[in-house]
Amino acid sequence: MARYTGPVCRLCRRERTKLFLKGERCMTQKCPMSENTDRQIRTFPPGQHGASRQRQGSEYLTQLREKQKARRIYGVLEAQFRNLYEEASRRPGSRGPEGQDSDQLERDT
Repeated sequence: MARYTGPVCRLCRRERTKLFLKGERCMTQKCPMSENTDRQIRTFPPGQHGASRQRQGSEYLTQLREKQKARRIYGVLEAQFRNLYEEASRRPGSRGPEGQDSDQLERDT
């Protein structure tokens, strides 16, 4: 199984929320998303044009960002995430956030 091995703090900045991908470091002042840091808080997304280009969010963009956030929290790539989603949607019963979280967390361990 492939994994993303690049800078994960960049992913938190892209989603504009803490994803807790680095464990304990996300709780300290060294985290770039931490508000109690002495350094300047980078509230803009990463990339060359992240600070200068602010887009008005469409419905598609909102849904895509939520999907990407879930993918990054669970640490799976697109094909794996799609397979997990299709398998969960085929199962009978309610698939609220509690059910999806427990099913996916069991697969991660």
